[in-house]
Amino acid sequence: MAASSSGIVAGLTAAALATVGYLAHEAAETLPAGMGRAAQTGAVPAAGTSKAPRVKGDSTALPPESGKGARVVYSLRGDRVWLVAGDEAVSRTFEVEPSAVDPAPGSYSVTSRSNAVTGSDGVPVEHVVRFASVDGVVIGFSAAVGGQTAPAPDPKVRTGGIRESRADGDAMWTFATIGRRVVVVR
Repeated sequence: MAASSSGIVAGLTAAALATVGYLAHEAAETLPAGMGRAAQTGAVPAAGTSKAPRVKGDSTALPPESGKGARVVYSLRGDRVWLVAGDEAVSRTFEVEPSAVDPAPGSYSVTSRSNAVTGSDGVPVEHVVRFASVDGVVIGFSAAVGGQTAPAPDPKVRTGGIRESRADGDAMWTFATIGRRVVVVR
């Protein structure tokens, strides 16, 4: 009986190891782009620096868990912004081009603004509204001057400029003064 018990245990152990190996392989095959490379090189992304999965075509409805009161709401997955008045009325919503580095979901405040500067990608931008910093990368909203478009992003360069159209940038500039709350949601 001892020989048959040890055979059963060995068989179950082998089956368990095979199942775990199979599941690990399947999980590695379904990782979002870039996650597997970080794991293989031993690099661990810092909090808030990995890109959120993007879901285009998100509803224009204000996300339900985005806080209360006057605020800017930024959806990482939807690449969309809402300007919300104190009475919870949405005064404007628009799509944006995300930055290379995402802020972590949470509540922030507008910390600084610049009327016109050159973005970290070399494009002249206006109405820069900054609200976060992730590992030394400053995150903020801006609009390219004169309708310029940003060059194709270099995946090795970490930038924090969330780009808006000029009209949306004007609205953001008027609404998001120093201290205005910015709520980042997935």
